[in-house]
Amino acid sequence: MARDDDPGLPIKLGPCSNGEFVPPPPTPLVREAARRARAQAEVNANRLGMSRRRFLLSSMGAATTLAVLAACSSEQKAAEGDGSGAGGTFDIPPDATVDREVADDLLASDQFVFDVQTHFLDANHDIPDLGISEQFNNPACDDGDPRACFSVDWYLDLLFNASATNMIVISALPFAGSPLNPDVMKATIELADSLGCEGRVLMQGEAHPSAGELNDALDNMSTISAAMPVGAWKTYTHWGGPGWWLDDHDPNAPQVGEAFIQRASELGPNIIAVHKGFGVGSPYAHPRDVGPAAAKHPDMRFVVYHSGFDIGWGVEGPYDEANDNGIDRLITSVRANGIGPGGNVYAELGSTWRALMGNPDAAAHAIGKLLVAFGPDNVVWGTDSIWYGSPQDQIDAFATFQITPEFQERFGYPELTDDIKAKIFGLTSAKLYGVDPITGTCSFDRSEIVDTQLTSFGNATYGPRTAAQVQRIQQTDLATIHGLL
Repeated sequence: MARDDDPGLPIKLGPCSNGEFVPPPPTPLVREAARRARAQAEVNANRLGMSRRRFLLSSMGAATTLAVLAACSSEQKAAEGDGSGAGGTFDIPPDATVDREVADDLLASDQFVFDVQTHFLDANHDIPDLGISEQFNNPACDDGDPRACFSVDWYLDLLFNASATNMIVISALPFAGSPLNPDVMKATIELADSLGCEGRVLMQGEAHPSAGELNDALDNMSTISAAMPVGAWKTYTHWGGPGWWLDDHDPNAPQVGEAFIQRASELGPNIIAVHKGFGVGSPYAHPRDVGPAAAKHPDMRFVVYHSGFDIGWGVEGPYDEANDNGIDRLITSVRANGIGPGGNVYAELGSTWRALMGNPDAAAHAIGKLLVAFGPDNVVWGTDSIWYGSPQDQIDAFATFQITPEFQERFGYPELTDDIKAKIFGLTSAKLYGVDPITGTCSFDRSEIVDTQLTSFGNATYGPRTAAQVQRIQQTDLATIHGLL
């Protein structure tokens, strides 16, 4: 940290990645918003007789940051001079920036929040010659081990103690034998239950159908299903083995998609979470296979992680059928196969919302066109935490986010009503996973997990922040990984 009294802005807009993309540098909008937010935080803290640190760690600090970001975005749009207004904004009453009760009422949401994309790394279960947990480390971690900030104790602490999240899904990583293998997931569920968080943690079964012999991969799914409380099946078509497609449309790619879907259908549950977007340079992360696979298997439900979003091609705008990048390509795939709102394809927001929330207009287009294409019952909340630290800033930003009336009228986007946000935040996923929403807090002392002293990092992100850090992760030789298994 640059200053002892500066824990960082409570809405974390700086560069950070989940390891699947190089985080772009801050945009001029983000830089200006960060500058103004810090200055306004100083003013507000002095006015209230608070330290800068206390203010930035308060709900008023979050409200101040979002209000400044909304103002800067609106000013930027006006400066473009095309006569159009802002498309996305954050609805922050002025009093929320200086009145704790108002800010708490605004941000201490009683929403049910079910995060269906979360991860952590258990370094004790890493493959010794792989050392994937060595690539994810936080130099600021003062638990004595830079890998410790990705551990299960930090994970549960950040999700349940440091955010309003009520339920979570532990999401599988793209290769077998990872530091987040099924045994680790099951043990984490048992740990959470022992801490008083019964029923709040679910897990996915991992599936790697192109890694090695197909029959071995399918048998492994059966083994996992028999031994673990699998809530869904997670797969990556671009990583963890040779690239493949859900619909087997390419004869030159491994023909494993149909067999995988059939096995998932036989074993249950009938939920397939598939990574699409953030492709690490692979064409197999393209969602062109989602529509055909979903149309062929109407009994299966496909949750598309990241919604096909990617970094580096441009900025999300209104849907364009000719655009073969980002979210548009997912929408094109499902529409071309007759799947519309309320169908068996769901769009998930992990890392996508985090990447977009610093650009309110792009966020309005992304959320708006997803709601038009999939419907308010088929967009689900995920944050890709632990990489971004506590997901509370993502929750605060989405809870206060609005698509402006101008964009609603121009592009046919719906208003982000409380009912729609409630579905996105968790009600849809609870229905999808067949669980009853568990509301209220689940809090515990982190010392109940490990005998260490809880240390607040303030408002920190934990994932890789530079191109070099991301490249070290992406250059991991996955062929070597599977040779070790």
